[in-house]
Amino acid sequence: MDKDSSKLQPDTIAIRGGYQRSHENEHSEAMFLTSSYVFENAATAAKYFSNELQGNVYSRYTNPTVRSFEQRLAAMEEGEQCVATASGMAAALSVIMAFLQSGDHVVCSQDVFGSTRVMMDKYITKFGVTVTYVPLANLDAWRSAIQPNTKMMFCETPSNPMSEIADLEALSAIAKQSDALFVVDNCFCTPVLQKPLLWGADIVVHSATKYIDGQGRCLGGAVVGSAELMEQVVGFLRAAGPTLSAFNAWVFLKGLETLRVRMQAHSANAAALAEWLNAHPKVTKVYYAGLPDHAGHELAKKQQSDFGGVVSFCVNGGQEAAWQVIDSTKMLSLTANLGDTKTTIVHPATTTHGRLSSEARAAAGIVDGLIRVAVGLEDIIDIKADLELGLSAL
Repeated sequence: MDKDSSKLQPDTIAIRGGYQRSHENEHSEAMFLTSSYVFENAATAAKYFSNELQGNVYSRYTNPTVRSFEQRLAAMEEGEQCVATASGMAAALSVIMAFLQSGDHVVCSQDVFGSTRVMMDKYITKFGVTVTYVPLANLDAWRSAIQPNTKMMFCETPSNPMSEIADLEALSAIAKQSDALFVVDNCFCTPVLQKPLLWGADIVVHSATKYIDGQGRCLGGAVVGSAELMEQVVGFLRAAGPTLSAFNAWVFLKGLETLRVRMQAHSANAAALAEWLNAHPKVTKVYYAGLPDHAGHELAKKQQSDFGGVVSFCVNGGQEAAWQVIDSTKMLSLTANLGDTKTTIVHPATTTHGRLSSEARAAAGIVDGLIRVAVGLEDIIDIKADLELGLSAL
């Protein structure tokens, strides 16, 4: 693309950013399915491998299609550089491995994605890194948890599955005072609805598997931040190889083109469903930041352009009742994935957060009667009707 992307509007960047046509002059982005690249001579090869020359070396860490996706997503997040990875968890792992070492300490919100917490508790701690968990919205708890060896603060906002909202500006200030990196999982919002870097985050991570793809087809992840920080992430990627495939990168490139219109539609459907659930006699509590009585509603209005597509709610009767609701629906897809055009429904306590201890789930508010719905793009009338089948079974 000839025009400087910084001068383009966000919708244009999502469609045309980060891509240079090849010598074939193709209109749609090309897919480069190759593991390696040929060099003119031995001296040139040596210069590429030593980074004296920049270009394609080996597709574990340099591929034209992956690079196009990285450049486009970086521009959309208003970050200097993006590093694509094989999954969202690979993105989180790459950040941790790039910046932490034995003796370091992490402060993490207690209601992060279940696999993120398992990774930290079961694996990162094996290498001498300690982790303290705090309530996402409690700024005093974050301040109190800081230690002299704190090197990273990690959160996701809105949180999964409770839709709690982090005060990004305030957390950024705490991190800077502590000389810690502030890492934000922006999976639920995507850069269309929220740009954490503009609120002071140092690094943004994504599961591109979710809304960036948008149709449940491919696994992928991404890390976005300054070029200086991303140099460390690239180093880990080059050595360890949690690499995004060129095919998946091509799918994500096409997903970014429609991301804004999809996120607007997801948000509209989710808002309508949340209001309907909030008035339903079988529902005891609804968790969606778009509802005015949500504790993070005003903060979400400040940081986000809309409220996203994930709604969670509680029913009386614990796990048995929640499973009865889920099993009585006919159309909704029972799967732990989210961000799909198809609406999905899941029981977090026994799936996405099932590997957590009962104490950790309780601290995060994930009770047995909680159900998470990732609202898709079907007609909202049909989504409500299917959930009514489930709720009427109680």
